[in-house]
Amino acid sequence: MDFERDQHSYSDRPVNFDDLDAEFNEEMLSPDGAMSGGLARPWQDQLAEQRQPQQKTTNTQMFNRAQQVIPGGVDSPVRAYGSVGGTPPFIESAFESIIRDIEGRHYIDLVGSWGPALIGHSHPQVVEAVQRAAEAGLSFGAPTVGEVELAEEVIRRVKGIQKVRFVSTGTEATMTAIRLARGATGRDVLVKFAGCYHGHSDSLLAEAGSGVATAGMPGSAGVTEGTSKDTIVVPYGDLEALEEVFNTRGDEIAAIITEAAPANMGIITPPKGFNQALHELAHRHGALVIFDEVLTGFRVSAAGFWGYDALPGVNGSLNYGNTRQVPSYVPDIFTFGKVIGGGMPLAALGGRADVMDLLAPLGPVYQAGTLSGNPLATAAGLATLKLATPLVYERIDSVSEVIRGGVRDALDADGVPYAMNNAGNLFSVFFGEKPAETGVHNYEQAKSQNKEAYTAFFHSMLEAGIYLPPSPFEAWFVSSAHTDEDISNILDALPAAVRAAAIEMD
Repeated sequence: MDFERDQHSYSDRPVNFDDLDAEFNEEMLSPDGAMSGGLARPWQDQLAEQRQPQQKTTNTQMFNRAQQVIPGGVDSPVRAYGSVGGTPPFIESAFESIIRDIEGRHYIDLVGSWGPALIGHSHPQVVEAVQRAAEAGLSFGAPTVGEVELAEEVIRRVKGIQKVRFVSTGTEATMTAIRLARGATGRDVLVKFAGCYHGHSDSLLAEAGSGVATAGMPGSAGVTEGTSKDTIVVPYGDLEALEEVFNTRGDEIAAIITEAAPANMGIITPPKGFNQALHELAHRHGALVIFDEVLTGFRVSAAGFWGYDALPGVNGSLNYGNTRQVPSYVPDIFTFGKVIGGGMPLAALGGRADVMDLLAPLGPVYQAGTLSGNPLATAAGLATLKLATPLVYERIDSVSEVIRGGVRDALDADGVPYAMNNAGNLFSVFFGEKPAETGVHNYEQAKSQNKEAYTAFFHSMLEAGIYLPPSPFEAWFVSSAHTDEDISNILDALPAAVRAAAIEMD
């Protein structure tokens, strides 16, 4: 596939972090905000300090130092490299598709801050929006125009959402959504799927994916039996099991919560019609559906995985609310994170007005947050979504398709058994005979993968300057900032990485 870029759309060259004198100017941006050339350096003065000779701190030294003052040396478990071993690089800066660690090494980033970097890191217009917001004040604890504008943008993109409440994290969004569903139905029981991760609130850690899967934990210490007794866990994709649960306890169930496309046990492609069927089942029994798009929202399409799945054929459009196509299903409550904050701490829940208006101050379901709708975060989120044009989604889909094809070709050429799943532009690779034989459709099958093979593959790619998720239970993320040269470098690194994986499997 030809990835030659329009001069007004994408950056033509790899980032040069040593070019400290580069100036940002308006000519680098197209009318829709995509990068077109030159190197924008909003933090130019700060990086200029690197001109001075100094003794660099190594990643190992910093990790040892961090472990003295931070549990495990990290503030989120997957960052500790417990699944793949070794020392995590400490990142000091990022621009477009490149991250740079404290030792001065550059990596092509396929993690993207776990999703937010849809248009690449530190897009000048996003940085400028945050700087303008910061100059006006960091936080007010009062309503702001930015909250209203971002809520309007979310509603414009996602048909079925009439009102939005902003919070600070995805965990907070899903926790609030569950409370809201219980308040709306007067019921207590929640149904979730094994391997789906919805944040670290107590009732949701039963058979969760993401960091819990990475650490090999069944759940979490500190979660009481009383807290978890109202959570029923069903194998993902198993409609018969779900129907059995509703047939026996349907009048107790407040909601089903599901990832729109599971992305925390590796990517699991939802079975055809599964999301629609679970909506119909829940609604038949008077229960709600919470659609967790914290990871997939505004990344898989302009309206998240829901737009991709429920409105096929229009997933490049930014006007979902105006489309004449009737969606095959509409969740009662959506949750969002990652992209919606543009890299800042921001998340949200949204849904029908009659449900959302049950939240305080209008209704009896309490939720509050000092930093909810923070002006810097809403500025970053709004700027990111405004820049996420149809051209951006087209580019991301194309980059993902080529990288997926390159991974397949390299694995097939070496005869390494594997399965690969994707949900739109998100994808994962599962090494091993079992995944190759059965495919990976649920948590049990995801756990059957050869983790040692992924570890060898990961470290070979890292050594080649390709930064992959440091866990086999995570998704790969691409951005519109990945250049043709980035793609070539990724593809060039694959054969050696595949050979390293093959050795582990022998």
